[in-house]
Amino acid sequence: MTKFEVPTREQVTPENQAIFDNLNSKLGFVPNIYATYAFSKDALGRYLSFANGKTSLNAKEKEVINLVVSQVNGCTYCLAAHTAVGKMNGFTDEQILELRNGIASFDPKLDALVKLAKNITENRGTADENALNAFLGVGYDKGNLVDVILAVGEKTITNYLHKVTNVPVDFPEAPGLS
Repeated sequence: MTKFEVPTREQVTPENQAIFDNLNSKLGFVPNIYATYAFSKDALGRYLSFANGKTSLNAKEKEVINLVVSQVNGCTYCLAAHTAVGKMNGFTDEQILELRNGIASFDPKLDALVKLAKNITENRGTADENALNAFLGVGYDKGNLVDVILAVGEKTITNYLHKVTNVPVDFPEAPGLS
């Protein structure tokens, strides 16, 4: 497999250097996956605009999607990163493992969300009618559905980027599922 080295600040465009500086000031470092986007002159800025765009989903709901999509797609980088972010958003270790398995026994609304996101990811964009009806039945609407599909797509892009480049994971490893 081709080995991809993570580009440094000096190796990227001035536009990407400014984004690196901003990430460094906000996060204290530039995650390797973000630096990998900077191989492209425009991808890092495009991706961050997409990922941080307005949505009807709250931070916990986005993490539910990030965790289950990354599990289905087998992305070790995103599982590690979103396990850490999930904890910052108030999920326990046990809840994170449940979410990765596609269930949320602790919250009926998040359970419908995680099942739908898993279903869409596993079926490459096709949603099972039961999963969709359960999602709508717990109070989500069609606008939320569109935002879920966008979130699945956004996370899938990063999952694919890591799986192709296999850059080093710079977050604590996510525990395996039993």
